[in-house]
Amino acid sequence: MKATIALKNERRKRRAAHVRRLIRERSTLPRLSVHRSSKHISVQVVDDVQGHTLASATSTAKTVQAEMKGKTKSDTARFIGAEIARKALEAGVTKVVLDRGFSRYQGRVKALADAAREAGLKF
Repeated sequence: MKATIALKNERRKRRAAHVRRLIRERSTLPRLSVHRSSKHISVQVVDDVQGHTLASATSTAKTVQAEMKGKTKSDTARFIGAEIARKALEAGVTKVVLDRGFSRYQGRVKALADAAREAGLKF
């Protein structure tokens, strides 16, 4: 059992590294890095050139817990997408590259990306 879990985690790490390597090779724009767990979703706008996080939003933040009450995970992802777009625009970032990590571009990741686009972020 432990061997299969370790193998699964190694595959996830390899997939995430592959996606990030392609993004870094092809673009100088900031990365919109998405991390999805079974319950929560986190997103950051990262400038890899300087090594700084320009904006971040997460569903575990105490400031958004009241908003998340009674919402589905997809609704939460949409809210976080709009929140990160607002924070990124305040930081002066209008264009980003989506870094989905090991996750597929479907479900909550897609909902977050669509909400960020609707709120004014371009990618």
